[in-house]
Amino acid sequence: MNTEILLNVTPTESRMGLVENGVLQEVYIERTNRRGIVGNIYKGKVVRVLPGMQAAFVEVGLERAAFIHAADIQGPLKNSEAARKQPDSISSLLHEGQSLVVQVTKDPIGSKGARLTTHISIPSRYLVFMPNTQHVGISQRIENAGERARLRTLVQECMSAEGLSEQSGFILRTAAEGAGEDEILSDTRYLQRVWGKVQERIKTVKAPGNIYEELPLHLRTFRDFIRPDVDKVLIDSRENFQNAQQFSQTFVPEVTDKLEYYTGERPIFDLYAVEDEIQKALEKKVSLKSGGYLIIDQTEAMTTVDVNTGGFVGHKNLEETIFKTNLEAATVIGRQLRLRNLGGIIILDFIDMEDSEHQRQVLRMLEKALEKDHAKTKISQVSELGLVEMTRKRTRESLGQMLCEPCPQCQGRGEVKTSETVCYEIFRELLREARTYEANAYMILATPSVIDLLLDEESQSLADLEKFMGKTIKLQVEPMYHQEQYDVILQ
Repeated sequence: MNTEILLNVTPTESRMGLVENGVLQEVYIERTNRRGIVGNIYKGKVVRVLPGMQAAFVEVGLERAAFIHAADIQGPLKNSEAARKQPDSISSLLHEGQSLVVQVTKDPIGSKGARLTTHISIPSRYLVFMPNTQHVGISQRIENAGERARLRTLVQECMSAEGLSEQSGFILRTAAEGAGEDEILSDTRYLQRVWGKVQERIKTVKAPGNIYEELPLHLRTFRDFIRPDVDKVLIDSRENFQNAQQFSQTFVPEVTDKLEYYTGERPIFDLYAVEDEIQKALEKKVSLKSGGYLIIDQTEAMTTVDVNTGGFVGHKNLEETIFKTNLEAATVIGRQLRLRNLGGIIILDFIDMEDSEHQRQVLRMLEKALEKDHAKTKISQVSELGLVEMTRKRTRESLGQMLCEPCPQCQGRGEVKTSETVCYEIFRELLREARTYEANAYMILATPSVIDLLLDEESQSLADLEKFMGKTIKLQVEPMYHQEQYDVILQ
């Protein structure tokens, strides 16, 4: 598989595209005036404790107060999983006005503030350092038992060599697979330097204030996304290419040779058709090669994906047609979830399958499509209603939430009233005005489609209303009005 990473960096915006075999799989966007804050560490101030929700609001210097749950507060005996599932009362952990060192785990999304934790973690290329947590963990994606044991021993030896406290812990990331002692030791020392600087700022910064900021997108890409199977990294900014070279030579020297400065005349995202793919990812309908299609609806509560056969009629029988459509849909759904960065609860409505073996194969195909997903996913079996329920960890806004806003005409409904509906609303408004105010005539201002309908199909109804009211009704086109907008003017 040919894997390339494209970095488009401008003073106002940075964008990263992950392309596999010429097809865009993931896209990340970070705007200079609205950078993501996941991973940032703050000294916050508790502004409100909510015993009924076992949570509190913490002011960290953002537009909205952030939210922390009792289970995310580190305290005595909080390192065990059982203790986190049954946390102490929030009132015994926090009080209003208290200063608190917290880290952001979720960006503000919609009307919700950022989500916080006191379980601090600082990532590097191979490791995640967790101060005040006595634990050595290994990524579940490293499946070989011998390699897991080797890495665990290696980290413990590095901790002893560096004289780290037993209260410190590490998680070995997927990228650590195959890493040697020098790489792990180098990462350990780097994380200790970063943590030392964080501790110094904790002592000097006043709440609310920023203590530690995550790396910008173009540098974070080298730490989090570059794997041995990445063939090329293209950057279209000379300054950031030089910064990336320095960063990679220090932290990921094995990928320095894969870095390239893109000097072509065409924009880098146009060359790989990334711009077109981003536009398609904002649409509800996704076409399948077979002729079927998906309808993806994102709401605040959940995302639904509906699978349809569309123009695909198959070659053998109905069950085979449904099975092939669902198999293709499972692969496309895996890509669309990554590309659109859809998180939270996701309901997949595959076409009903009677054969349990077909159901199993479709679920297996979906799992395979999600294997490379950086976000944690969990998939249920097919329910009695033929639905597949799944969750995907949400840490930042989806592509649609980042690039779009609710339509001012339909108020985010995704549809507008018909011209006929607006005509009848105008009739009712005329009657209300006639009963309330004295006027010699009335002037209706509306869009061309509404006025055309009043002059054509609804002309008899308009004439009957004029006769009933005993007043003249005039019509005037307002091309700048939107479909649902109209005014009734008394004359």
